[in-house]
Amino acid sequence: MTTSTIDDRTSLRAPLFLAVLVLLGFGLLYSLVGTALGRLLFPRQATGSLVVLDGQARDSELVAQPFNDDRYFQARPSAANYDPMAAAGSNQARSNPELRKRINAAIIAVAAREGVAPADVPSELVTQSGGGMDPHLSPRAVQIQIARVARARGLAPSVVAGMVQAHTELPQFGVLGQPRINVLRLNLALDALGQAE
Repeated sequence: MTTSTIDDRTSLRAPLFLAVLVLLGFGLLYSLVGTALGRLLFPRQATGSLVVLDGQARDSELVAQPFNDDRYFQARPSAANYDPMAAAGSNQARSNPELRKRINAAIIAVAAREGVAPADVPSELVTQSGGGMDPHLSPRAVQIQIARVARARGLAPSVVAGMVQAHTELPQFGVLGQPRINVLRLNLALDALGQAE
């Protein structure tokens, strides 16, 4: 065995050790520790914040759901057709004529559905979020839907408005974000209210 062969083996030892250390340490161990801590500290969120009905997981509070009945509050539109495996925005620029055309058509449709003037339609009811899966709406976007939902459910608008108020989440820690309402939680609460009567 020559000196150059020994030197070659010695010079390879350090990079190979570093590669194995990085692969196992950061690729495997770091991921396992992060996952374990997430499950320990936030067990419900780490498993998808699933909504369980009749003993079966049905939906997630973190993913917008489509509602196609007048009895339900409508969620924000989704560029991914509410498919969490294809979450994405439309990637259309504001200057894109197709985007403007789609938004204008959506404003007219929402205004007709809710019985409000087109100028009163909140932008989030006609535009998609960046990920296409935002489960929340602003109180304003929910409030313009109260009359329709109350009428379709045969409830007094004040009862539905009370449910909206009860499901309004304040900014996190009182300062982060805006007041918001999880549309799925609100719709499920309205369904439960109807079953209790």
